[in-house]
Amino acid sequence: MANRVNWRPMKEVHLMSEPVGLEGGALQPASDAVNSAVQAGQYLRQAREATGLHVAALAVSLKVPVSKLEALEAGRMDLLPDLTFARALAASVCRNLKIDPAPVLEHLPPTGASRLGAEAPAMNTPFRPPGSGPRLSFRSQLRNPAVLAVAALLLGAVAVALWPQAPEPTAVLAPGGEVADGPVAAMPAPDASVPLAEPVSAVPAAPAAVASAPVLAPAVVAASAPVAVSAAAAVLTAKAESWVKVTDAKGVVSLGRILAPGEVVEVAGTLPLAVVVGRVDAVQLQVRGQPFDMLPFAKDHVARFEVK
Repeated sequence: MANRVNWRPMKEVHLMSEPVGLEGGALQPASDAVNSAVQAGQYLRQAREATGLHVAALAVSLKVPVSKLEALEAGRMDLLPDLTFARALAASVCRNLKIDPAPVLEHLPPTGASRLGAEAPAMNTPFRPPGSGPRLSFRSQLRNPAVLAVAALLLGAVAVALWPQAPEPTAVLAPGGEVADGPVAAMPAPDASVPLAEPVSAVPAAPAAVASAPVLAPAVVAASAPVAVSAAAAVLTAKAESWVKVTDAKGVVSLGRILAPGEVVEVAGTLPLAVVVGRVDAVQLQVRGQPFDMLPFAKDHVARFEVK
């Protein structure tokens, strides 16, 4: 009897030369991991631009450097600390933009995957246990700037502790309650040949108004109270597009938007004013008519400071 063969129709296989988009929600193969991360970054950038939100404003809202957001939108996972940070940052961006994070996270490498652009060790690489690498000599450690700085601080602390302190001058109380600055001269003894004056009967003196003790009026204005100003405390001039946020001492946001190139804005409110500038190189600031340098307060092109 002949063997019976059951034929089953083969499933149709489609070979796609183009990567699957974010709408498909499919994972990319390992060879397309870089392209998949680039697609996820482009999707986040398009979603942010659709809401009209500047990248600097989003960085201030998430409290991350602008360079990290730009690396995520460009798909440069190698510029981020690790894949866990990249996925957490992408999820935070999706929550801020109010979009579904699932398609974006599917196109990012999982946390267990190797970092994009990292080279795996060769198979014939000899195994070295931790701590078996070359050790730095004592002279090499002394050349390290960090070691030199710590040694200088320790020497300075020891020098301050061993510095001899000068004795404080002792004040001499002179008659009448006044403190004499110099040595007190010896008073000559009264001559025995000079006759003493007769005692004078004590006459009760009339009570007089004490004029030598002035009464200080209490301070009316407390130093810690916020000072309200009516005129403009700061003037912002935008050389290029930049995001600016100003909050006064009462928590009122007097300014929070993107300034157009060439726009001049006067800011007033209850001092101190908390100012956040998205692009410090694109904005000029004048405080009470004087130029104010924001570069010392800038980090990753974002400046945070107070106008008092």
